Amino acid sequence: MDLKPLITLLAIVNPLAIVPFFIHYTQGFNAEQRRKTVVISSFSSFVVIAISALMGLHILEFFGISLASFQVGGGMLLLTSALNMLNAQPAEAKTNTHELEDGAEKAAMGASIAVVPLTIPLLTGPATMSTVVIYADKAKTFLQLGTLVGYGVVVALATAVCFSLAQPIARVLGKTGINVMTRLMGLILAALAVEVMSDGLTKLFPALGR
Repeated sequence: MDLKPLITLLAIVNPLAIVPFFIHYTQGFNAEQRRKTVVISSFSSFVVIAISALMGLHILEFFGISLASFQVGGGMLLLTSALNMLNAQPAEAKTNTHELEDGAEKAAMGASIAVVPLTIPLLTGPATMSTVVIYADKAKTFLQLGTLVGYGVVVALATAVCFSLAQPIARVLGKTGINVMTRLMGLILAALAVEVMSDGLTKLFPALGR
C-alpha cells in the first residue's frame, strides 16, 4: 500500500495548524455548536477529497486540460503551500481574505462556519484538490482509487480529533509548537511538490528525462 498520498494530504491539510483558527471562529459557541462544527468540517473535508478523487479527472477532460500540465500547475500550488508552511502559515491560508471575513461575519451571526472558511479554503483548498486529482490518475485499479478515497476518511478523522482537542492541543503545544510542526510538514511538502512538478515536466518535455 502506497502511503505517499496519505502523507502528502496530511501535510497539506495539517489540521494542527488550523486549530488556532478553529478556536477563533468558535469563540462564544456552546459545546453543542462546537461539536456540530467539528462534525461538519470533518465530513466536508472528506467530501472535497472524495469528489476530487472520483470526478477530478473527468473535469480536466471536460476542459481539455492535460494531466501533465495539471501536474506542473498543481506542483507549483503545492510548492506555494509549502513556502507558506515554512513561514508557519497554514498551507491553504491564501492572500484572499474574503472567505475569512465572510466566515467571521457568519460566526458573529451565530451561523455555522464549518464549511467556509474552516473546510474551504483553510483545510481543503486548491492545493489539496489538485494533489488528489494527480494521485487519482496514478490509481490503476478500483481498489487503489478506493484507497485514495479512504485516505480522505483518515484526513477527516485527523481533523475531527484535532478540532475536538483544540483547547488542550493549544495549551500543550503553544504557538511555538504548532509553528514548528507546520514548518516540518512544509519541508516534507516542498520535496513532494518538486517530485510532482518534475514528473509533469518530463511528460511535457520527454527530452528532460533522457
